[in-house]
Amino acid sequence: MHHPFEKHYVNRVGWLRASVLGANDGLLSTTSIVIGVAAASTDRNTIVLAALAGMIAGALSMAAGEYVSVSSQEDTEKADLLREKRELEEMPEAELLELAKIYEKRGVTKETALQVATELTAHDALGAHAHDELGINEITQAKPLLAAAASFGAFALGALLPFAVSLLAPIKNMVYFQYGFSIVFLMLLGAISARTGGSKLGIAVLRICFWGTVAMGITALVGHLFGVQVA
Repeated sequence: MHHPFEKHYVNRVGWLRASVLGANDGLLSTTSIVIGVAAASTDRNTIVLAALAGMIAGALSMAAGEYVSVSSQEDTEKADLLREKRELEEMPEAELLELAKIYEKRGVTKETALQVATELTAHDALGAHAHDELGINEITQAKPLLAAAASFGAFALGALLPFAVSLLAPIKNMVYFQYGFSIVFLMLLGAISARTGGSKLGIAVLRICFWGTVAMGITALVGHLFGVQVA
């Protein structure tokens, strides 16, 4: 029995994944671009343009990629449901026994499993098979437009920080300002994602900071080694 104060995190998985991935990618990739350009150039217009281009292109790319990916999942789900619906129409007895076998494997008696399968079939046969045979439900069901919008918004929001820093930070210390602000916000993002998803705070923060530092360090090195100073 569920209590009113019970917390379940599985219903947050879809939007949490898209939002965290989008914000993290927006912050990290845009900062990395700006750091790479700033390590090679002292022209603010060039740095700001790089930040703006990275933000717009990245947000659109994230949204498109998420839409295509989730649309493929949705197509697969629809195909499975259509096939299941056809099987229910053509061989309802076999499908009933198949559903009962599923409940029997979960630990209930054969008689109880058949009774449950019969009652659920009478109520909503396709819904029962979708949930218990295919693993499709309202929580995990693919929503391409929602996923794309979440990814676009989250990426753009994350990219706003390095863009703002590129406008305001001193040119001579641009790399350090970008890194400092980004690490702080990456830590905050890791903490929020861990808190929302119910995972361990320390591990999430350390993981995101470590890989963030690696990514920004590599781009700074590339910009420094191969960049051409702009007068």
